[in-house]
Amino acid sequence: MNVFKLIARQSFLVNLLIALGLILLVAFIFFQSLGWLTHHGESLKVPDVIGKNVDSATNLLENEGFDVVITDSLYTDSVALNMVKKQLPDPNATVKVNRTVFLNVNPTTLPMVEMPKLEGLSFRFAADNLAKNHLKLGDTSYRPDFMKGSILEQRYKGSEIKPGTPIKWGSSIDLVIGGGLVARKIPVPDLSGLTVSDAKNVLADKGILLAAILTSGTVTDTANAFIFRQNPSALNSDYTPSYIQPGQTMDIWIQADRPVFDTLQIDSSH
Repeated sequence: MNVFKLIARQSFLVNLLIALGLILLVAFIFFQSLGWLTHHGESLKVPDVIGKNVDSATNLLENEGFDVVITDSLYTDSVALNMVKKQLPDPNATVKVNRTVFLNVNPTTLPMVEMPKLEGLSFRFAADNLAKNHLKLGDTSYRPDFMKGSILEQRYKGSEIKPGTPIKWGSSIDLVIGGGLVARKIPVPDLSGLTVSDAKNVLADKGILLAAILTSGTVTDTANAFIFRQNPSALNSDYTPSYIQPGQTMDIWIQADRPVFDTLQIDSSH
């Protein structure tokens, strides 16, 4: 009976020793493979991707074994669109493989800015205001006006642009500048019977400014309303032509229906 107990006891001890040996062997294999699994001791230099296209930079980094995270930032006009501006870690830094590289990039499209109010400013202040708002000075033209040297109109692609209008960063703005009053007189144009739209063209060709637009009755479409009175008039009280200087203003009175005028002409020579 004691012999069987001794054999059983020896079997238990042997099994225990075998189990401990297996545990030690598994632990040894695990720790040996841990370095391989984590690429222990392996390192790479981070490529320099600053100034590269975002897609090209991403492909290069991923092919080198890096993860890439892209972060947008404020637009910088000295860097092309969709280009890498900064990176972290820095170029040529030595890091472990599978490290994440963060790319700070320029946006893919131009941001929008608000059009400033330039009318009434001097040309110098208007140009400075454009630059501060990340806009460019386009063409300049002059129109006879008593506000010499002041901005009369701000225009974008041939049309007037109102202050506060969203516009792309770097857009060119054309300016119409007051050229002062021209020392010459021209006959006052007769605007009677014209629409407001046509009258504006006539006045613009002659360098005359349209001031007040006064209505008679109900007018729903100002541009296509008809002029029945103006100040100054085309003729004086003695029916001789009246004169005006370019840059001066005219007032008009309008109504919805085309006016009817007396066709009787008085010969001013009598």
